[in-house]
Amino acid sequence: MAEPTVAEVRGYIQAGLPCEHLQVEGDGRHFFATIVSSAFEGLNRVRRHQRVYAALGDRMREQIHALSMKTLTPAEYSAQGATHHP
Repeated sequence: MAEPTVAEVRGYIQAGLPCEHLQVEGDGRHFFATIVSSAFEGLNRVRRHQRVYAALGDRMREQIHALSMKTLTPAEYSAQGATHHP
């Protein structure tokens, strides 16, 4: 199975989770995503990550070997400066 592209991973997340901001970087095997979604309101970090994994579904096991993510609500994102990521 071909390794997914950054654009494909971005599309998979957007298809399953409403995002106000989404940035994905990676090399086909390892990805880092900054995901800003109002769907994260009231959820702890583990539940937020579970929402992203649910959006990715079986792709997380079959295609995406590693995904690091920063999950923020819109308010948290604004408080961090809105344009910077690690």
